[in-house]
Amino acid sequence: MLQIHQLKNQQEAVLAGLQKRNFKQALSLVQQAIDLDDQRRALQARLDDTLAQSNQLAKSIGALMKQGKTQEAEQQKQTTTELKQTAKTLQEQLSEVEEALHQVLVQIPNIPHASVVGGKSAEDNQVVFQVDALPQLPEGALPHWELIAQYNLIDFELGSKITGAGFPVYRGKGAKLQRALISFFLDEATKAGYEEIIPPLLVNADSGFGTGQLPDKEGQMYTATADDLYLIPTAEVPITNLYRNVILQEKALPIRNVGYTPCFRREAGSWGAHVRGLNRLHQFDKVEIVHIEHPSKSYETLENMRQYVEGLLQKLELPYRVLALCGGDMGFTSAKTYDLEVWSAGQQRWLEVSSVSNFETFQSVRLKLRFKDAEGKTQWAHTLNGSALALPRIVAAILENNQTTQAIAIPKVLQPYAGFDHIPLP
Repeated sequence: MLQIHQLKNQQEAVLAGLQKRNFKQALSLVQQAIDLDDQRRALQARLDDTLAQSNQLAKSIGALMKQGKTQEAEQQKQTTTELKQTAKTLQEQLSEVEEALHQVLVQIPNIPHASVVGGKSAEDNQVVFQVDALPQLPEGALPHWELIAQYNLIDFELGSKITGAGFPVYRGKGAKLQRALISFFLDEATKAGYEEIIPPLLVNADSGFGTGQLPDKEGQMYTATADDLYLIPTAEVPITNLYRNVILQEKALPIRNVGYTPCFRREAGSWGAHVRGLNRLHQFDKVEIVHIEHPSKSYETLENMRQYVEGLLQKLELPYRVLALCGGDMGFTSAKTYDLEVWSAGQQRWLEVSSVSNFETFQSVRLKLRFKDAEGKTQWAHTLNGSALALPRIVAAILENNQTTQAIAIPKVLQPYAGFDHIPLP
């Protein structure tokens, strides 16, 4: 969440940044926030003055009583009562204005980093890397949803029967491939120095607010309404919230966590090939990396995280590309995001498998996540996270890119985890 002093002291830069996002409400919301803060300050000043007068009179009443000036003391008591009522009214008005200011601030997205280009949609994203050659499959190559059916790896109909569309049932070698990928991603993260976390799969509203899912993405989250809890859309939410309302010591930074969780999203996918099979699900598995970082090092860390995810794709021998997202395609909370996409040879298109983002202080302000530097000064930490990796489209690309007429080859790095080097046609 942006802070009011940013909007006031850096108004021109804030509006220019929001223009990169093509955020049409920028001027209106920023001005509303500034006006409400002016009201807040005026009310606070009046309240402070009223309370000061009341306290001063309260002290003088005792002295008047000692001097026998009973009538004057009673008059001041009446004035004190009136001041207390005025203070109560001012406090109520102040609370209303503070809440209104909060509601405006939570509608304003993060300011893009200076390196982020403006744009309206994914068409304006920049390709910063792409592999030289894409796999050429023989004629008759199939998309993954047909391979899944042929090889009996995942059953969408059973998932629909048990729960509904978008909740697949993995079985046999399909389940083992899924488990192999999860173990591989976690082991690679551990070797890279990440601490593994197994977090809860449900979070409360404070956690959803802390990382920016609430109120921005409330409609995309599944809710346990009786308990006012939310099923997590990503492990980013519970892992980052480990540090909510925490003041760290500078020497504790950086903090690097990794966690595997199922993820739940109520995204209403449209019909068509681009959402068939594993392309878009309501429940899917993902390994997430989360960093809590010193502000001076967070963009170096962002590049390192991107390179780490690239390394995973290289080890899986998947052709990929890296996109720097334009302002209009970035998430609400992000200051800069890289998307990593793999080539789907069966569908002849790119599939997003990871987003790596720096949120700067946007989440930290919501989380009240700070650290004390060597001089004892308290600063906001920077938060970052990335998919490392989301499994459904990785599985889709592995199946499509490694298919032959009689089998599907398993990447060498996964074979020790899976226990087989290919999936034969039944």
